[in-house]
Amino acid sequence: MTSWPQDYSAAWTLAAETTCSGVGLHSGAEVTVQLCPTDQPGFHMRLPGMEQPIQLRPDQVRDSPLCTTLDLGPSKVATVEHLLAALAGCGLSHVEIVVSGQEVPLLDGSALVWVEAIAAAGLVSAATPRPAPPQLAQPLMRHRGSSVITATPADRFGVVGIIDFPQQAIGRQQFALELTPQRFVDEIAPARTFGFREQVEQLRAAGLIQGGALDNALVCDGDQWMNPPLRFEDEPVRHKLLDLIGDLALVGFPQAQVLVYRGSHGLHTDLAAAL
Repeated sequence: MTSWPQDYSAAWTLAAETTCSGVGLHSGAEVTVQLCPTDQPGFHMRLPGMEQPIQLRPDQVRDSPLCTTLDLGPSKVATVEHLLAALAGCGLSHVEIVVSGQEVPLLDGSALVWVEAIAAAGLVSAATPRPAPPQLAQPLMRHRGSSVITATPADRFGVVGIIDFPQQAIGRQQFALELTPQRFVDEIAPARTFGFREQVEQLRAAGLIQGGALDNALVCDGDQWMNPPLRFEDEPVRHKLLDLIGDLALVGFPQAQVLVYRGSHGLHTDLAAAL
């Protein structure tokens, strides 16, 4: 049983190296990710051909179809959001990430396998302080069409997610919590990504979701799920918050209440840039 940090104030790194392998959601390629302890604050990534890891920053984030991509100069790496959510959500602040390809593996479609790998490695206090989180002097709001995200100053980091889909199996859902590492592990990390049966062939023809399958994503078919059971009755909205946490990981968790209505990676990135 892992003892997770109480909150996100202290600096933590891994006690040992740990590795996960799987296929990328969009590329379908097999890839391995190694997570390593480091004394350097923040998250650092090394891709094939790089001699030294590059520190990850919010300005490297690129809005890309159905995932978050990092532009690291000579190379790009896609679908980083679940891994970054697991690292930041579990309380880690100092980690080196070595990726063997151009996309982080999807694993089971959630952050659960990453959390299990982190738990197996264990956490230890880092040698240098945690990077300071962004401070909010006044509320922020960003929107894209009918989608909106707000951040309001608060004593602690909290998230509220609201989704509204015409498909009866999903419909309107909302979920809120004040985030701690334990609550992230219990209530957010197991929630899997989801998609829609009628979009599958179109997305594959566009070169996307080549690695998608019924064992790594929930698939909605109107008023039912093709691959039940769900892990939570409201698993889709919890997964949307998982994506949000991953997309805020590089800027840091603000002392704010963040509310997102019909969120997307692009909208999350807009808020991160504003922070």
